[in-house]
Amino acid sequence: MKGKIIGCVVSIIFLVGLGTILVVGVRNANKSDNPASSSPLSSSSKAVQAVCGPTDYKEACIQSLNSIANNQSATPKDYIQVAINATIDAIRESIEKSRNISKEAIDPFNKMALDDCREMLQFAIDELHEAFSNMSKDDKGHTINEREIELKNWLSATIAYQETCVDGIGKEDLKEKMAVNLVDASHLSSNVLAIVSEIIPILNSFGLETNVSIGRKLLHTPKNDNDEYPSWVSNSDRKLLRRINMNNPKPNVVVAQDGSGQFKTINAALKAYPKNLIGRYVIYVKAGIYNEQVLVTKDQVNIFMFGDGPRQTIVTGKLSVAGSGTTTYQSATFAVIGNGFVGKSMGFRNTAGPQGHQAVALRVQSDMSIFYNCRMDGYQDTLYTQAHRQFYRNCVVSGTVDFIFGDGSVVIQNTLIIVRKPMDGQQNTVTAQGKKDRRETTGIVIHNCRIVPEQLLFPLRFKINTFLGRPWKEFSTTVIMQSLLADFIQPAGWMPWAGTFALDTLYYAEFGNRGPGAVTSQRVRWKGYHVLTNKNDVVRFTVNPFIQGHMWIKNTGTPYLPGLKI
Repeated sequence: MKGKIIGCVVSIIFLVGLGTILVVGVRNANKSDNPASSSPLSSSSKAVQAVCGPTDYKEACIQSLNSIANNQSATPKDYIQVAINATIDAIRESIEKSRNISKEAIDPFNKMALDDCREMLQFAIDELHEAFSNMSKDDKGHTINEREIELKNWLSATIAYQETCVDGIGKEDLKEKMAVNLVDASHLSSNVLAIVSEIIPILNSFGLETNVSIGRKLLHTPKNDNDEYPSWVSNSDRKLLRRINMNNPKPNVVVAQDGSGQFKTINAALKAYPKNLIGRYVIYVKAGIYNEQVLVTKDQVNIFMFGDGPRQTIVTGKLSVAGSGTTTYQSATFAVIGNGFVGKSMGFRNTAGPQGHQAVALRVQSDMSIFYNCRMDGYQDTLYTQAHRQFYRNCVVSGTVDFIFGDGSVVIQNTLIIVRKPMDGQQNTVTAQGKKDRRETTGIVIHNCRIVPEQLLFPLRFKINTFLGRPWKEFSTTVIMQSLLADFIQPAGWMPWAGTFALDTLYYAEFGNRGPGAVTSQRVRWKGYHVLTNKNDVVRFTVNPFIQGHMWIKNTGTPYLPGLKI
């Protein structure tokens, strides 16, 4: 009874107090370029207006919450759930409409791209269902505050998948039709992320949450040795994060080309993935060159795959956009979807060469995934950090154009980043981060790494321009800190994508770098570029706060710097 009374009080304050006071905030909230954002608000309840106040697409938000507008007992969680359901419906509608668009694609490439679209949109729906499920079935009394980081993680991935869909289409008229088809879904996805991002400070201002801010909550440490994880980690995630012996794990299966293991191919070992798995599925891949396109599917979670070394155990392929007519998404030699993947002592490469243009060696959308002592070799688009939280340690990544790209939340640490010789007329760009919505929790962080030229590029390193990155999307976010930058990095540091696109809205930062390429006196003067000197300004991009590494990396035995290098 006490819990119900408290819930009623919270709802009343939320509906009446929040609506009355924050309706002013609706009028003054940030306006987007979308015409709907500045149109008059409907006659919905003041609470709906207040919830939609921080969103960029207010009319779409208000319409999506109409079903709950007159529910006097609705809680903040109810509003988020209704918004999530409306987004799911919009994406389902986009999937159905995309089938008609597919009929207009007469060439194999765009047919493949539109097939990719439906796959990506289904992933987006799955992410939203995951968010909804974890709110609906939470029986431990967790607050929205405690769930915020997970919700943002899933919602950011939802936006990334929609962008992957549109980006993959080659024919401009089909791309435009698909983009128009996704407008409602895109706007509602952005709105849900805005609501989740802004509702916490709103509730805190009314005293409806604890006085512990989300920043401190993220850095929560266990109360004792038995309390291994933060309170908001679900039971399923606790199983996913089960501790393993990374140094000498006992494999469930062995892959060996000489027949000394149970399987001769990696894909065969993955097909043997057991149902109702508890703990890790450990795959040992013996030395050899495995010429196969590998996919770790969504239901193949909690896999630990290790080899005999990144130059001994190599997975190779040569699919590319220009060479084989494959979409960037489908060109990946090795792709990981299932959450909790750990890869160790393996090499992943795409040998299409610079003439193949987009040719991915490794594509990752696995949440809480780790690659330790691995190599990713290619040219353009080598490492596709597509979505979710990822950590790379003691690796080697090589390439030319945009060779570390995507919209995941990524920290690359203690890694050798090798820039290769590109095609004639090309320039090198190390990163191309794809953050579309300003509230996404994504970005690429390069920490305590070395960025150097390969041997073939070395004599030409001052003739072929090399930049640290360029903004693929409007809110592209990349931070390079405490790393060594060789002398071939252009003095400007960064290059534009097209004209002035994203130069004011991106977030690029450098902190504490060293080497001749780290001199910042001639760097770009964009509004979104920053040279940071205060540790307090950059600590949020370190492993623990940025990807919550203290929660999941430690249990793999992977070494990592949780904060800045001292």
